[in-house]
Amino acid sequence: MTQLSRARSVIIRPARNGERGATKPLADAFAKDPVMATFVSAGSDRRGRLEKLFWAMLRSGPLAARTVDVAVDENGSILGTAVWEEPRRGQERSRPFLGQIPAYLDALGLRGAFSALRYRAVLQRPRPVLPHWYLAEIGVSPEARGLGVGSLLLAHRLGLVDAAREGAYLESSTERNRALYRRFGFVEFGTIRGLPTGRPMAMWRPAVAHAL
Repeated sequence: MTQLSRARSVIIRPARNGERGATKPLADAFAKDPVMATFVSAGSDRRGRLEKLFWAMLRSGPLAARTVDVAVDENGSILGTAVWEEPRRGQERSRPFLGQIPAYLDALGLRGAFSALRYRAVLQRPRPVLPHWYLAEIGVSPEARGLGVGSLLLAHRLGLVDAAREGAYLESSTERNRALYRRFGFVEFGTIRGLPTGRPMAMWRPAVAHAL
């Protein structure tokens, strides 16, 4: 258990199947994200649709693979969530993804779903061909921001990545987040173009030569 400021402590653990609360920090974090606005349009129900979208995403593979990390305080409240995709799982993930198509359509609508598919294709272009871990999403609840929760989530998974001597990849939409990722060894290698809103940066963290 790690001590945080404001008299709070936190543990990092895998999200449990059915733990829908893991979507809340993600919905909070992406409520105003310019890239997410590409396919989740504004409206009074946007927050609810974001939670539905992230729940479909978690159930399409990461939950079962135990690559969803949550930061939980002493009361059991989820303060932050990080969703990772492990290497070499492309074909393995197709079946659970197909099973979540109705949930994706419920969250996005038909037009939003087509936009999401185009968005995904654009983001796939710069991804390295080397096997790597992919940070799909990370978010921290508003009340826990500034306490280092995001850093704890990153450090936890990247420790496992380093032990396996594998690389890691992500996209980042804001300079503030990029500064955090740089502190964890990620380097920028190009702006991703082709989206109607936002210009996310592709970032790569090479595999360590020797695991610590």
